[in-house]
Amino acid sequence: MSKESLEFHWGKHHRAYVDNLNKQIVGTELDGLPLEDVVRRTYNKGDSLPAFNNAAQIWNHDFFWGSMKPDGGGKPSGELLEMIEKDFGSYEKFITDFKAAAATQFGAGWAWLAYKEEDKKLVILKSSNAVNPLVQGQDYTPILTIDVWEHSYYIDYRNRRPDYISVFVEKLVSWEAVSSRLEKAKA
Repeated sequence: MSKESLEFHWGKHHRAYVDNLNKQIVGTELDGLPLEDVVRRTYNKGDSLPAFNNAAQIWNHDFFWGSMKPDGGGKPSGELLEMIEKDFGSYEKFITDFKAAAATQFGAGWAWLAYKEEDKKLVILKSSNAVNPLVQGQDYTPILTIDVWEHSYYIDYRNRRPDYISVFVEKLVSWEAVSSRLEKAKA
């Protein structure tokens, strides 16, 4: 990710969500709540309230930034790799499926790797706009995400979303962060 992409994505888009949410909730019952609670309350069973988009986009972006590190990528290890191989058949199949989910998310949205508590397995989810696993059912705990809104890749890749997705997986994913999130989800 280039410096220019990061400056626009984090410094302008993400910052605007924060500024807009702060204006929307000041003096309301949402003011002072943890961000996850604001996301869940404003989703309102799919009939989202005005603050939802900003709150969820802040949460999604915070999670996205935490999914990456410089010189990331490669292959995970330990329990995470074992679960990926068990639940997807192989690491390579998981990568193919994750890339496909991200590439085929129509319009703006996200692709997620989540732990599904009920089945005790990893699953890939897609969500449009600001929707995330926090509101897709209590059963899903996200452990990895990729932002596939155009603002996340257009400066560096123009309309080549698959190239951006490949670089994200091969050079940016922090498997340590994903493993830590998995441990917490299973606890």
